[in-house]
Amino acid sequence: MYIAKILTTLRKTILDPQGKAVEHSLKSLGYDKVIDTRIGKYIELKIDAKDRAEAEKIAGEACRKLLANPVMEDFTYEITEEKS
Repeated sequence: MYIAKILTTLRKTILDPQGKAVEHSLKSLGYDKVIDTRIGKYIELKIDAKDRAEAEKIAGEACRKLLANPVMEDFTYEITEEKS
């Protein structure tokens, strides 16, 4: 059993209004050193695969087909083996 930890974020060229709102709020709280804020999604998948390569294939396909919008979002993922 494997765990895919997936992070999706808007591409750098896409305006992130939620990130800008959080950045503005942080600055109003005195965090002037925060210069950019981007908001994304964190997703975990439990994958019953025979090996890491199969788990990576499944996670990558799931991201490309459903979990990330390929026009607007980038994604990264990490595969770890579940500890029993």
